[in-house]
Parts: sequence; structure tokens; C-alpha cells
Amino acid sequence: MDTDIIIVGGSLNGTALALALAQGGFSVTMIDALPKATRKNKTFDGRSYALALASKRLLEAVGVWEAVAPNAQPMLEIKVTDGRAGEAPSPFMMHFDHAEIEEGPMGFMVEDRNLRRAFLDAVQAEPKITHLAKETVVSQDVSDTGVSVTLASGKELSATLLVGADGRRSGTAERAGIRRNIREYGQTALVCAIKHEKPHGGVAHQYFMPAGPLAILPLTQDRSSIVWSETTARAAEINALDDSGYLDVLRPRFGNFLGEISLAGDRYTYPLNLTTAQSFITDRVALVGDAAQGVHPIAGQGLNAGLRDVAALAEVLTLARRRGQDIGMQTVLEEYQRWRRFDRTTLGFATDTFNRLFSNDNTLLRMGRDLGMGIINAMPKLRRSFIREAAGLTGDLPKLLQGKRV
Repeated sequence: MDTDIIIVGGSLNGTALALALAQGGFSVTMIDALPKATRKNKTFDGRSYALALASKRLLEAVGVWEAVAPNAQPMLEIKVTDGRAGEAPSPFMMHFDHAEIEEGPMGFMVEDRNLRRAFLDAVQAEPKITHLAKETVVSQDVSDTGVSVTLASGKELSATLLVGADGRRSGTAERAGIRRNIREYGQTALVCAIKHEKPHGGVAHQYFMPAGPLAILPLTQDRSSIVWSETTARAAEINALDDSGYLDVLRPRFGNFLGEISLAGDRYTYPLNLTTAQSFITDRVALVGDAAQGVHPIAGQGLNAGLRDVAALAEVLTLARRRGQDIGMQTVLEEYQRWRRFDRTTLGFATDTFNRLFSNDNTLLRMGRDLGMGIINAMPKLRRSFIREAAGLTGDLPKLLQGKRV
């Protein structure tokens, strides 16, 4: 074999998996369709991520957190409520405070541009990882003993296992014959960073607006990341406005609690849907991240779920190798799928249900969800369980999510 494991996709999940596998002693080849310079460009991706505490521990374990930490903003509180443009938020809310758990902040807000660069630098410094940029896979073949891929350049590579970390339209999954279930929401996320006059205090806000959720997420330097869901048609209209017009539409939704606001960078749009692979594995192939399942950002769990995939797969493969097993065997890969299937199914159902329940202005539903949020907020034990769930501290955690190497 040319390498132990081939990873298709230079995403955050792909690079995290490459580092975790290299720590386990595997040689890894990562195939990335984009040039390294594009990945490291500050304007490549405008998103920011709410890294759960468990995900932060994984970054520590793979040696990336030290580079990320100076630009990471601790999330100290989360406030969730109903909202309408130009109106005060509903008095019924869920308020989660990190002081209710012992482990520290629930998570950290990290901008994609900083996280991606830290991962790429770590990959470049790891001798067990070969990063093939500007390469795409055109075919893949599986045998009893291994898997081979042919690249657009004509180069052929062989390995024991192939991992798809190539997003919601995973070519790896398609070539392997894995079908997908897709639900289109008819929504688009408008994403940008906002500078504001007043400090945010590390507080994240989520308002459930009639067209979709609006998240205001704290960043460093008195800035906040905006993830603003609108119907696809309305999002296109808003995005076509100049910066001044864009802010005029945002201000009534954002409110004035942080003072005057201004844009602090470029604006981006991302279509929203739920897409789930019908299987996360097949012969000598495994899927992680959005290739396994892409969810609505309503709970901010997309990247965290992908990193849980990474941690589980890395642990399963590392332990299998120590036992002398063929890491591409179906029985080994089924262990990974069993570990991740329930969590993934639950996450997909929850985000889909929340989006349907909260992305409307139905009076009865609004009253019901306000009452529900008020009840949850009045129950300390239930509130604490939500906080621990959001921090990624529940369930059967792989070692990397505990901050330990496998």
C-alpha cells in the first residue's frame, strides 16, 4: 500500500482526522481539491464555530489548541428567546450560564480562518501526513485487501481504508454507492461579523425569528458573528443590497443592546438543508463530518458532531490495529457506525424539529414554545443537563474528547 489511510477532503474534519490518525501511528494521505493558499486565505470562509468544551479538548489532544487559543472567545452564557424585527425579545427565555457546571466555559467561538490555518500548519508539520492539494478523485476501487483511487492528474494511490470528509455532496459516498436522504429547508444563512460599541461579555444570543433563527455569537475584540436565516428568496434580496442597506435590514433584528453596529469583514451566504448518508460505512470506506450528515446550524453543533466522528473513528481504528485487525474490515467499521449512529440520528431529528417548530410566526406555536422555554429555565437540573449537552460532556465520549490520546 502507498499509505495506510486515504482521506478525501481538506476540510476541518479531514485535517483533524489526519492528525488524530497520525498520532495513532498511521500513515495518512489527504487529498484536497483546493490549493493550500486558498484554504489559508482569510476571506475563504466567513463562518465562525461554537466549539463545545469537548471539541476544545480534542484540539488540545491533537496539538492545535495552542495556536487557536489567542483568537478564541469563551462562551460564558447563552440566551435563547423568541423575537421579531423591531420588537423587544420575548420575556420567556432559556438562560444558560457556564457557572452552573464545574468544567469551565461551555465552549469557545473560533473563526474559521484561524481554526483552518492552525490545522493546516499542524498537518504540514506532521511527517506521517502527505497533503496532496489541487487534486481530485475521479474513481475509486475496492478489493478484499485494500482500496485504490485514481486522481484527475492520473496518479493512483492504494490504501487499506478510504475516508470521505468531502462534505454534503460527498463524491466518496456517491462512488461507493451510498445514497443520501436530503431535506431542503428553503432557507439561506446570511453570515458576517459585526463590530459593536459595547462589550458582549461572552454572551451568545439566539432569537427565533419568523423566517428562521438569528444567532449573535461573541467573538474577540468587541465583535460578534451573525448567522441569520431567511427564506432563500429574501436572503438573495438582502445579500444584493450594499453594506448600508444590509445593515438597515439587520438592525431591527439585532436590536440596540450592544450599541451601534457596523460590518467587520465580508458577507457570505450558505444554503441550509439536512442531508444524511443512509450508511456511514461500506466496504473499506467510512464517512465523517458533513459527508456523513450535514445539519441545520440552529444548535451550532455541525462541526462538533464532525469532530465526534473524528474522535470515534480514530479510536476504533487505532485500537483495531493494536489488536492486529485489518482496519478496513466490515466488523471494525461497524463498530464506528454503531458508536456514531444514535448520536447522529438524534442530532438530525432535533435540529430538524427545532427548525420547523421555531421558524414560523404561528401564535399558538409561539405561545407553546415560550411556555416551554420558561419551564426549562425554571428547572435548575434540567437546565444543567442542557448545558452539559451543549458542552459535549454527555454520552460515551471517545478519549480525544476527554483530552486524552488514544
